Amino acid sequence: MKNTETNNSNNKEYYTVNLLHIIQSLWKRAWIIILCGIIGAGAAFAISSFLITPLYSSSIMLYVNNGQISLGKTSFSISSSEITAAQSLVKTYGEILNNRTTLQRVIDKTKIPYTYKELSGMVASAPSNDTEIIRVTVTSPNPYEASDIANCIAEVLPHRIAEIIDGASMEVVDAAVPAIDKVSPSNTQNTALGLFLGVLLSVAVLVFFIVRDDTIHSEEYITQTYDYPILARVPDLAHPGAKNRGYYAQKSVR
Repeated sequence: MKNTETNNSNNKEYYTVNLLHIIQSLWKRAWIIILCGIIGAGAAFAISSFLITPLYSSSIMLYVNNGQISLGKTSFSISSSEITAAQSLVKTYGEILNNRTTLQRVIDKTKIPYTYKELSGMVASAPSNDTEIIRVTVTSPNPYEASDIANCIAEVLPHRIAEIIDGASMEVVDAAVPAIDKVSPSNTQNTALGLFLGVLLSVAVLVFFIVRDDTIHSEEYITQTYDYPILARVPDLAHPGAKNRGYYAQKSVR
């Protein structure tokens, strides 16, 4: 039994990965990596420029009145020092903005070809720099449409809030204007991402084939991998000037 275990252990094949060999092989094929990176960057730039619809955004700023407010039978006031409560009120106004009734009034007023759910995905609201000012941003494929929707919200939202919360009011701090600079997609970021993915994919494929390659390329490979002496060298007469082959014909290791 002991001899059998010893023989079995001697018959085990160990597979090692030579990192230096992989790096050298990748360096010899650097032109492939560069070419794949350029192709990936070019493809990403073309897709970002011609296939993805550009989006534009326009914003309005509304001031939340912090006077006496009554909600149902409960009344309360918000002083200038109670910023946390004011921010909660801003979030409440944001929820009212994304309500179906509010957005439907905006759709009816602007005659835009969107459903309530589509418009809801185009509108975002948030407190401006932790203040009592709410910023409403509209994103659309048309910059003029985005500004028209945002300004319509500035007209509809204060009336809608006054219907729900007694004593509440909003004032327009800044109206929306068309923005000609698109917010997405970013050609620079997409091109850089395409370059990175092209390089990464090419390196992964090359490493796979390098690791799977069982060809003897040099005398050092034999002396470092196997405990066998080299008795002779066979010249490669078919490719006498090949730099990578040297004096050896390629031979698969079994």
